[in-house]
Formats: sequence, structure tokens, C-alpha cells
Amino acid sequence: MTTDVSSDISVPQRRLPIAATGPSAASPAWRQFVVLARRSLIKTWRTPEALVDVTLQPILFLALFTYIFGGAIAHGSQHAYLQFLLPGLLGQTIAMASVSLGQNLNTDIQKGVFDRFRSLPVWRPSPLVGALLGDVMRYSIGSAIVITLGLVLGFRPEGGAVGVVLSVALLLVFSFSLSWLWTMLSLILRTPNSVAGVSMMVMFPLTFVSSIFVDPKTMPGAMQAVIEVNPITHLATVVRGLMHGSVPAGEIGWVLVSSVLLVAVFGPITMVLYRNKK
Repeated sequence: MTTDVSSDISVPQRRLPIAATGPSAASPAWRQFVVLARRSLIKTWRTPEALVDVTLQPILFLALFTYIFGGAIAHGSQHAYLQFLLPGLLGQTIAMASVSLGQNLNTDIQKGVFDRFRSLPVWRPSPLVGALLGDVMRYSIGSAIVITLGLVLGFRPEGGAVGVVLSVALLLVFSFSLSWLWTMLSLILRTPNSVAGVSMMVMFPLTFVSSIFVDPKTMPGAMQAVIEVNPITHLATVVRGLMHGSVPAGEIGWVLVSSVLLVAVFGPITMVLYRNKK
């Protein structure tokens, strides 16, 4: 006699993981951010040539403008011009370094890395926020290089170490907020080169039509009006004030409001593009 046991055996069915829409209790959002930020840091460690924009570039800009243009701009006093230039150049270095984030994200998208992230049971913004947080280390390296070289060349911040630390902290906040713009572009444009090209077309006017290199009072009236509403101008003014001992409270508020607006505008757009990306 035979017994049919097939009906008595139940085969458990496995469910495929689906991407989470919110942080889970087992893996809180902050932990996901840290893990994915660590991935970005490992990529940077393995490709140190990617740090050119925060290492060699600021050194060249600082030496070029101080010793070639500084004497003419500051009427022969390169030392005086260095005190004016370095805080603004620090802001330019960090702001321009944020551009490479969009290029790197676009590379990951083209290689299908972000398709894998979206299939994981993690909070949807985690890969983007993790990448942004990982880039903060690059900005810190660039800040340290510019400040160290400036001290060697004769830069003396009257605000002391406290003013320098506060300046760098504000720069990191602003750069993190500005990075959402490049993240959005990385999801819209098709190639890393196009992301880099469009981003630089935005950054060059923002950084050069500002108060980073010269006092806006020497420029035509129409250009002064443009410079006054440029967020990079306010950033340079705040960093310059903090490093030299003054605390421009109104300008600090302006920079913080600009940072919040950047995230509020480009953050949601980026997340919509990320969710609908095919």
C-alpha cells in the first residue's frame, strides 16, 4: 500500500525583499547613512586621484592669485591681499569640490549601482544622503589644505582657532545643501561628462561674479547688484568675518536660510527623480 505524502508537505514560500519606503526599526536611518557614507569614503581611499579638486587645485589658485595678481589688486601688498583672499577662496574650493559628487553619482547610475540600492530593503533616500555625507570628508580635507598653506604663506586669522572652526563648519553645511543641486543634475543628465560640464557652467559665474577675489565696490553698479544677491558672496563675507574676528549675524542667517532653501527646493525634486528613474 502506498501513501501519498505530497499533500502533507507544505513548501515554505520565500518572499523577495522589496525596497523600504521608510527607515525600519532593525536598521535605523542614521545607520544606513553611515554605512553608505563609508562606501563613499572607501571609494575615495582607493582612488586618491579623485582628490585633485580639493588638494592641487586650491594650492594653484592660492599661489596664482596671491603672487601674480595680488600685488596689482592690493596695490603692491601681497600679504594684505592674502588676508582678504584666503577666506573667500576657501569657500570657492569647497563649493566647487561639491560638483564632483554629481559626476560620481551619475557614474554609479550608469553602472547600475543605484538599481541595486533601490532593490534593497533600505530607506529610499539613504543612498543619496549617504553619498552626500561621505563627501563631507573631502570638503574637510580641502579646508585643511587651504588653511595650512595659507598659514605657511602668512595668513593670520584674527578670529583665532574658534573663528576658523566655525567658518569651516558653516562651509560644510552650505556645501552639503548645494550638493543637492548636483545630485539632481546627476539624475537628469545622461553622462558624467555632461554633469561636470553643466555644473561648471553654473559654478564659474557664481564663484567669479562674487566677492571672493575682489571687493565688489570696484565693479560696475549693475554687476554689484548681481553680486549682492549671489549666495557665494554672502558665504565669502561670513567666512571672512568669522576668520578675522567679527561675527556678521545677519550674513550668517542669510547663509543658513540659503542652505535650507537649497535642500527644500532640490531635495524633493531629487527624490522624485530618483523614485521614477528607470
